[in-house]
Amino acid sequence: MTSHPSRPVADLFSADGRLKAIPRKPARREALLAHLAATLFDADRSYRESEVNDALRTVHEDFPALRRYLVIGGFLARTKDGADYRRQQPSGIPGGAIPAVA
Repeated sequence: MTSHPSRPVADLFSADGRLKAIPRKPARREALLAHLAATLFDADRSYRESEVNDALRTVHEDFPALRRYLVIGGFLARTKDGADYRRQQPSGIPGGAIPAVA
């Protein structure tokens, strides 16, 4: 079988470390989001929205889309007012619910 469900995400990046494109296939996008969450954000600290934007801007110009995908996918949780973000492990919340931190 030649299927690669957990293909590395390195091929999504150009030589300069920038993301070539945000994958359309959900499994590939989820692998990318897991990689971005693990490499750009520490698990033990909170980030202001501007810090999240700055980190994501280092890999792709469409940082709002990446931020939204990270939140919807459960890789980043945000406070109800949207001011603070924290890395988390996705919990597979059904129905596309957006996790929030109190």
